[in-house]
Amino acid sequence: MIQLKSFKLQTPIYQSPMAGCTNIPFRLIARALGLELAFTEMISSEALVRENNKTRQLLKKIRGDHPLGAQLVGHDPDSMGRAAALVEAMGIDILDLNFGCPVRKITSSGAGSALLQKPDLAKKIFQSVMRHVKKIPVTVKMRTGFTDASGAEALRIAKIAEACGLAAVTVHGRTRAQGYTGKADWKVIGLIKRALKIPVFGNGDIFSPEDAQRMVELTGCDAIAIGRGALGNPWLYQQICDVLEGKKYALPTFEEKKEVVLRHVQLETQYEGEKNGVLQSRKIVSWYFKGCPHVAQFRSQLNRVTTKKELLKLIRHFNEEKSDEKCS
Repeated sequence: MIQLKSFKLQTPIYQSPMAGCTNIPFRLIARALGLELAFTEMISSEALVRENNKTRQLLKKIRGDHPLGAQLVGHDPDSMGRAAALVEAMGIDILDLNFGCPVRKITSSGAGSALLQKPDLAKKIFQSVMRHVKKIPVTVKMRTGFTDASGAEALRIAKIAEACGLAAVTVHGRTRAQGYTGKADWKVIGLIKRALKIPVFGNGDIFSPEDAQRMVELTGCDAIAIGRGALGNPWLYQQICDVLEGKKYALPTFEEKKEVVLRHVQLETQYEGEKNGVLQSRKIVSWYFKGCPHVAQFRSQLNRVTTKKELLKLIRHFNEEKSDEKCS
């Protein structure tokens, strides 16, 4: 168990926020298969304080979607503080601050991973947020550096975060310059873990339970933040918990995978409407069936479907004659 102020994380994993991915359907599927703590998609602090309706919808909670975290991105201390107060008032359980997004649209405004180069501004943001938040824990997720791969920038920001009263730090083992290319440098995660007293969570290149186990062994991190590794593989959460407890973990059968895909599509169309739900689901279904037999032909058909009925039928009939196979 990991204690973050009054919040208790029972399992040593959480799902990182991902734009266009970690919506309500994604979270409900993940929770049903072993995830405890999920995050909404990334939230713009400026949009939230301007009461942008689309942004507020990203923070919508429903029954069963708990505990739930939200992540704010921005560069203005006042807006970040005010937005943090709004997040807390909406019943969110934990607040994360984004110091890691590498996307040019975000960094060009001075937000995301660009803040790694601005320790004075980072301190002002932390202080403003901590003044506005009364009860829930505040954490920060960062990269190892902007262009500096040594970890010095992340370590400096992490120490400031700890001094300002933040409850934990998550480190993604890549620089902003790397984007999502190359390999994550887990050694920097270990460097920061050894330097801080608050919990440190590791992130980057966790695609299997064995990856998570190696990260914990190498870095000593307190927990794992799952990113892209869970796309189409919501079984990963329980598998990681099992392997970290020294247990054997189970792989889903092809039929089990199909059942979850069908449920995911149903949820997408329920919460996003049929048109948008089908468009989103075409991407999601491809994640689930990546590496499966005959997937190239299936994907070609998938990209042509326009209705929920067509999509569900295509999934049900996919690879039916080899339904006992396991996808790689």
